[in-house]
Amino acid sequence: MTGNSLLSWTPAAIVFDCDGTLMDSECHWVEARERVLRGYGITAPSDFGERTKGLHFTECGRVMTEVAGLAARHADRVTGQLLDEFRRLVAADPVTIPGAVDFVGLASHFAPLAVASNCPRDVVESGLAHAGLLHHFVDVVVPDVDLRPKPDPDVYLAATRACGATPAVTLAVEDSYCGMLSATRAGLRVLGVGPDPRDEELALADLWVSTLADADLLHWAKTRESLPDSYVPAAGRAVRATAAAVAR
Repeated sequence: MTGNSLLSWTPAAIVFDCDGTLMDSECHWVEARERVLRGYGITAPSDFGERTKGLHFTECGRVMTEVAGLAARHADRVTGQLLDEFRRLVAADPVTIPGAVDFVGLASHFAPLAVASNCPRDVVESGLAHAGLLHHFVDVVVPDVDLRPKPDPDVYLAATRACGATPAVTLAVEDSYCGMLSATRAGLRVLGVGPDPRDEELALADLWVSTLADADLLHWAKTRESLPDSYVPAAGRAVRATAAAVAR
């Protein structure tokens, strides 16, 4: 499907990644990884950011354990240190990606929205709530004992179900190759976002924009037919309650 045909289409639902797509927390993951590795006397390799971008934090902790030259039994400790550092950084500086607030607000008028993330639920929900975005989403889906992390398709399939849609008529919004693999394996169409896409990312995206503030993208969102004013998917009630609680 070409980019032009994507922008002539109205999805029945939209599922967003969070890190690097809505919240500018990828820089926090980079800093958290570097801090933990420095604690073991290791400087992160130059390609480490790309190797770990979009990975579930447990997988990232495992890779960090290997890079630090530690035995596999230490992976849980390293992962815990990674999460502690990341939570501190996000709490001090929760920043949205340019265009995220406007695009999510416009999209919420014509389609149910959900989030599918590899991050811990508390980090995703608190960050989105402080950004004033959480109330737009009918569900926030993260890996658990029943849902495998990206690049497996589980979180995207669950988020699509929460929106009451099927994968073929749902749009994923992603910034990483790992996330795009997850979305395409689930059968969703993909809007890629970010300034410097790699060839393998472009190959998976139906359309790529450098920013969610892209003028053509915002015009597309503005011109979709709105949902009825009374529409509130049942799955959204718990998330909206969480948003209200965090806001207080």
